[in-house]
Amino acid sequence: MPDTRHQPPMILALDIGTSSVRAITFDQFGEPVGAEVRLMYAMETTQDGGVEIDAERLLDTICRVMDGFCAQEGIDATQIRGVGISTFWHNVVGVGGDGYAVTPLISWADTRPASVIPELRDLLDETANHARTGCVLHPSYLPAKLLWFARAHKEQFRKAIRWMSIGEYIGLRLFGEIRCSISMASGTGLFNPHTCEWEPETLAALPIDEEQLSPLTDFLTPFSGLTDEFGSRWPALRDIHWWPALGDGACSNVGSGCVSAGRTALMVGTSGAMRVMWPTDDFTIPDGLWCYRADGRRILMGGAVSNGGNIYGWMRETLKLDSQEAIEHALADTPPAAHGLTVLPFWAGERSPGWHASARATISGMTLHTTPLDIFRAGLEATTYCLASIYERLEAVNTEGQEIVASGAG
Repeated sequence: MPDTRHQPPMILALDIGTSSVRAITFDQFGEPVGAEVRLMYAMETTQDGGVEIDAERLLDTICRVMDGFCAQEGIDATQIRGVGISTFWHNVVGVGGDGYAVTPLISWADTRPASVIPELRDLLDETANHARTGCVLHPSYLPAKLLWFARAHKEQFRKAIRWMSIGEYIGLRLFGEIRCSISMASGTGLFNPHTCEWEPETLAALPIDEEQLSPLTDFLTPFSGLTDEFGSRWPALRDIHWWPALGDGACSNVGSGCVSAGRTALMVGTSGAMRVMWPTDDFTIPDGLWCYRADGRRILMGGAVSNGGNIYGWMRETLKLDSQEAIEHALADTPPAAHGLTVLPFWAGERSPGWHASARATISGMTLHTTPLDIFRAGLEATTYCLASIYERLEAVNTEGQEIVASGAG
């Protein structure tokens, strides 16, 4: 029986993370309705720093989550009026003339593009480019990814007539239309957050044209009318509004209530970040931080670390530690920094604030007395120090900051 405790209309939220896809419905008061449908997935990694996934495989995971949602008892899909989508920033896939991916989808965590950073620095003034785009020259962003792909995989690169994120790929495959939200564009390193347009000086240095990128739109322009393939699969969702995908960091700030300069969002999921959102058209971007957009009205400024929950998971598995509950109890019984270790927590390279693309993890100071729990705690503390460094830089530009709201991905 449908759940009658909640008031329609309903909104379906679809979240595409770097290790799972999940869907849940909310009523008009923002209350969750029914159970979350979630599927885990893993990207492929390579020894030289590659982190990628077949775009169709990720799309299949998304579709199976939607199948599970539509089959869920207690949910009346006919009461859903729209689908909102969030996805991880800084990913890219090349698409051929038939509308299907011709390259893997490359994650933000892929460090292989570090090899072209020196070339990029010869092509672009790094300081001026950061001021224009809000992004540094780093493997996380698309200037490095695209230049690297053009150098390392020439034939595949030539087959791609368009380059887009997984968010745009969803729109293309489900609706036959291509649109990129200002939010997703702002995390590419190809976009100017001051003008809300693709950045011509940056594109001029790269082996692609603006025509190979997606048309820009704000999030209030929805898709509607699923193709026959997907409309017959989810008939209740065929003709409702599906809004263009937004960057997950911007959505996290909104969900945490951090939509003004007085509140700073701290989020730790697979990676970690500290962000401040506020409406403005006049801003400068401090060294070491990035600046994206939530939409055409609000900017999102902050810093991100490539190491968060992924390090927690890696250490727990590699060090053969006990259950999460046992770990928490053991950590509570040990004083901070009592381990005598120094850790550089760059298992996936460094982003904010130093942006050293070739940085790798180091554990220093171990003795025969060092325990797995010592290493575990030192790794978590080191990640926290990185986040504290970001906060210090935010304080310099966000003088209104009075409150930190912490959240995490389960």
